[in-house]
This record gives sequence, C-alpha cells and structure tokens, in this order.
Amino acid sequence: MNGKIIALLVGLAVLAAVGLNLRSAGSADMAVAPIDLEINDMSELADRAPGIHVGDENAPITILEFADFQCPGCMAFAGTVKPQVDVAFVESGAVKFVFYDFPLTSIHPHAFLAARAGRCADEQGAFWEYHDEIFRNQSAWSFSAAPPSGAFEDYAAQVGLDQGDFRSCLRGDRYADVVTANMQLGQGLGVTGTPSVLITRGGRDVRRVEISSIGEMYPEIQRIVQELQAEIEAEGGS
Repeated sequence: MNGKIIALLVGLAVLAAVGLNLRSAGSADMAVAPIDLEINDMSELADRAPGIHVGDENAPITILEFADFQCPGCMAFAGTVKPQVDVAFVESGAVKFVFYDFPLTSIHPHAFLAARAGRCADEQGAFWEYHDEIFRNQSAWSFSAAPPSGAFEDYAAQVGLDQGDFRSCLRGDRYADVVTANMQLGQGLGVTGTPSVLITRGGRDVRRVEISSIGEMYPEIQRIVQELQAEIEAEGGS
C-alpha cells in the first residue's frame, strides 16, 4: 500500500516469565531468523516489504517507524510516544502512521519470531491489539531461553484471535520473507537501531527524527510534522 513512497525513499537513501507459558516451539520448521532473500530491484523490495498502517491512507504526511518487539526503547515508544502521535495527528487524518519490522537479531534472539507473530495477528485483523499486548509483556517473554512461541500464542488468545490459525501461522515460516524484506528496506534507508522514525511528504521530503532519548521523541515528531504542515499550507495544500 506504500510501495511508491517506499520505492522513492529507498532511492533517496541508496542513490524469565511470571505467570506465563514460555514453552519452546516444538517445531523444527518454525522460522526464528531472517531467511535468504536477494532483492536487487527497489520497486520489488517495496512490494515485498509492506508496512502496517493506521490512519488515513491519503494523509499528506507519513510517519514511518522501524521497530523491534524485543527492544526496550520500542516498548517505551509504543506506550508513551505513539499514543500522543495518534491523538495529535493520526485521528484527525493529518498523518498516516506506518509500522515496519526491524528485529535486531544479533542482540535480540526472539525479535524475529515476535515480528512474525505480529504479522500472524495482522492476518486476523488485530495487529495493533497484538502489538500492544506483546510490548506490554516484553519483560516476560524476552528472557526466555527457548523461542517463546507458547507465550506468543497466549497473547493471541488474550486479544481474541483464533488460536488454531495463529498457531499454524507462527509455527511455520509464514511472513519470514516479509519480515526479512522489512529488514532489508530499513537497511536501505539507513536504519541502524530502533526505534527509528522517518517523516515524509509522499517521499518528496524525508526527515529523520534525531534524538538522544525517548523523552525527546514526541516533541521532535511534533516539531517536524507541524513544520511540514506549514509548508503544505504555504503551497496551497498540495
């Protein structure tokens, strides 16, 4: 849905659980790490790396977040920054917010599986509910010695997903290609850590949110969005 914007962005960038079941996966076929995925054409990469959006599809400004479900900073962003962005800009239709997976697999061994779990939840139309649930319980599943598929299935039940369908999705390799493509997209855009936030007017003007702490994130997002809104107004709303 964001293929044209992403293709342009890439072109610009490149030219220990408590009360939860943390049982192991029990499936040798479960994808828990990126797969081999060679994509040289940027348009193809954009098509194969869809983000998950909330807000007006035709909003003039887009905020892109690259995130890792096992990242504490991303948990803080989800709990404190995104709700402010939603109230201030997304609910009014001024901004579209798009989430991309960027699991830092070298330091977060369960982040790739968590990203796939989010995609499995999206398959049933409940990505954002699951996004909130998995972040809310990050401290419970994050330190599991084995892939915490059981905990992820528990969270799916808690948000009302069909457990059989979710389990079938999670315990295979579904969306391993999508999450891997998301990672490659982020790398192409210069993403090195999480949460990373980019703000754009349809790909024509790309701003990277540069901050030293999560506490600075919302004020900086607000400043950039308002600056872009002023530019749009000055141009006659184009």
